[in-house]
Amino acid sequence: MTTKKNRESRTDDMVGATMSELDGVRYLHLDSIWVQGAMRISKPYQLELEYIQRMMAWLLWRPQDEVTEGQVVQLGLGAAALTKFCHKVLRMPTTAVELNPTVIHACRLWFRLPDDDQRLSVVNEDAARWVADPAHRHTVQALNVDLYDHEAAAPVLDDEDFYAHCRDVLDEGGLMTVNLFGRDTSFVRSAGRIARVFGLDQVWSLRPTKEGNTVIVAARHVKVPDREELTARAANIEARFGLPARKWLRMVRPLDPAVLG
Repeated sequence: MTTKKNRESRTDDMVGATMSELDGVRYLHLDSIWVQGAMRISKPYQLELEYIQRMMAWLLWRPQDEVTEGQVVQLGLGAAALTKFCHKVLRMPTTAVELNPTVIHACRLWFRLPDDDQRLSVVNEDAARWVADPAHRHTVQALNVDLYDHEAAAPVLDDEDFYAHCRDVLDEGGLMTVNLFGRDTSFVRSAGRIARVFGLDQVWSLRPTKEGNTVIVAARHVKVPDREELTARAANIEARFGLPARKWLRMVRPLDPAVLG
């Protein structure tokens, strides 16, 4: 669990958000070459980066008639792509939790993040503290976790206590996606922690993107339907939301038991 001391340390270490543009795409940075998010300027509510699209793979595990029901939460705002998509396209009650106030300001200034309304809340808070708050227990149907600092070496929150709190905020049937980026050893360590908390039979992974991002999906008591139903769900997601869900279906696999050591 994050203590006040190490939360203050993370706050002290924060750097300011910056922006660059290339070929019609605007990128968010944290004073480094690493990309923290992106937006195609002509299509501000489209998910530009492939790994960000895959962060929406939790839609496959949701029944078609319930796919956009309940609250969705992002831990780590990035360039607000997921937040805007869930709010504007899925039209779900959406909360984003972001520690760095300059990221929130940058998203509102440069990345078309709207002001808060009845369905949107952007919270300047530590993600570990937010998921540990008893008030949020069992309130979330989909949780997207993408927490990297300006060095993008490993997730800044990545222990079993943190993932246990993430599981605790999920309602029954709720789902979490996590972006894991880095070396193979880092992936195995993080995936093992998630599997120990959620149970190996409730964790899946998608193939890595060419940039090296691997999206993990973890669930709270979800029963996986047969292939025919999954295929129908994927077609529905593509038709309604324009996401490549049938491609996700070809690349998703149960987590390798070797991650448990």
